[in-house]
Amino acid sequence: MSETRARVRNCIYDNPGIHFNAVGRKLDIATGQTQYHLRKLTRAEKVTKEGVYGRTHYFPPTFSEWERGVIALLRRETSREIVLLLLRAAPLPPAEIADRLDLARSTVEWHLSRLVEYEIAEKRTRANELVITLTEDEEIYRLLREIEPRLVDRVVDRFSRFADDLLDG
Repeated sequence: MSETRARVRNCIYDNPGIHFNAVGRKLDIATGQTQYHLRKLTRAEKVTKEGVYGRTHYFPPTFSEWERGVIALLRRETSREIVLLLLRAAPLPPAEIADRLDLARSTVEWHLSRLVEYEIAEKRTRANELVITLTEDEEIYRLLREIEPRLVDRVVDRFSRFADDLLDG
């Protein structure tokens, strides 16, 4: 394995769920070089890729499909904030999540629907009220420790919030 390919693999192992562009930026290598080495690593099953809502994330092959989905969603700042709140205070109704995080209800609903789809959270009825709970608290907590949201993820999420606020206002 070439030195560059080993660096790409190590970058992914050190940053599970990292995006394609972040690999190139982090290692300061050209886009074509990044594509080439990621394709080789993927074909050799040294890394796994997962497309989640328009972003391709790369993982060590040891992560399950569920873990890959969780990590990919937790790399989004808003999803991560919602999960952290639910770890502390679940069950909560969506409106209260929006209020506590000072987010537009539509933003919270978008992220909640993805968290439910990936079986990270579930909707339940409590006293005739819809509430959200997490499915696997311990596993989610473990995966949260595996990642750190990237600056680019935070910028994209903050822009989305800004656009939502403009549309809701």
